[in-house]
Amino acid sequence: MAEMGARPGNVRFHCEYLFDGIDLEDKTMLDVGAGDGRYSLYAGCVGARRVVSLEPESAGSRSGMQERFRWAASTLEARDVELVTQRLQDYEPRSEDFDVVLLHGSINHLDEQACIGLHRDPAAQHTYRVLFEKLAALSRPGGALIVSDCSRENLFARLGIKNPIARNIEWHKHQTPELWAGMLVGAGFASPRIRWASFNTFRSAGRLLLGNRAAAYCLTSTFCLTMERSAGRSVPEPTETLAAAQ
Repeated sequence: MAEMGARPGNVRFHCEYLFDGIDLEDKTMLDVGAGDGRYSLYAGCVGARRVVSLEPESAGSRSGMQERFRWAASTLEARDVELVTQRLQDYEPRSEDFDVVLLHGSINHLDEQACIGLHRDPAAQHTYRVLFEKLAALSRPGGALIVSDCSRENLFARLGIKNPIARNIEWHKHQTPELWAGMLVGAGFASPRIRWASFNTFRSAGRLLLGNRAAAYCLTSTFCLTMERSAGRSVPEPTETLAAAQ
């Protein structure tokens, strides 16, 4: 995975952070917005039985995500990792559900326009409620949900200036982990755990010193939210929810 754009040691350290406390051995995983596939392929390499990777790179896109994904999967002979070129909204797995669902840097892209006003707009909240109920329907009771993104609360965003560390982040297109957790609880998930990331280059020492809310607020505001699919709670079928919304 060294050729996928990051130092392999940093990628491994970040993967171990993401999946902390989650057993992937002989499990199934859905990776929503898989990008170049590094997290899907990591799961496959450490024992996941099956990984479905949703990466809906648009036609004509020059990002090359799918091409890099296929190259890496071929190089690693990752036969249990399947690339599906669909959005979550369009994905219909029939009766399959998953032990682990991962959204790494993709939760705000499920519906970017709705995400912008999610903290104040009931229509936007309804849009995401439908999406989260579909995630719950795809998750096995007791299974894990992992959401990694950056929070809209950042020192530089508050000051109205570019963050020198992450100049391309559009803070208004993100939300706080607390908001995501609250909405996900309403969709059938429970037990939120919020952690704050630091620079992978600094490894464990960096995590100890900078892996907290105050440091994140002054850096990139990157968080990892882990939740559990509630056992015994019924979730509306996505088709029923979508029909009611029309």
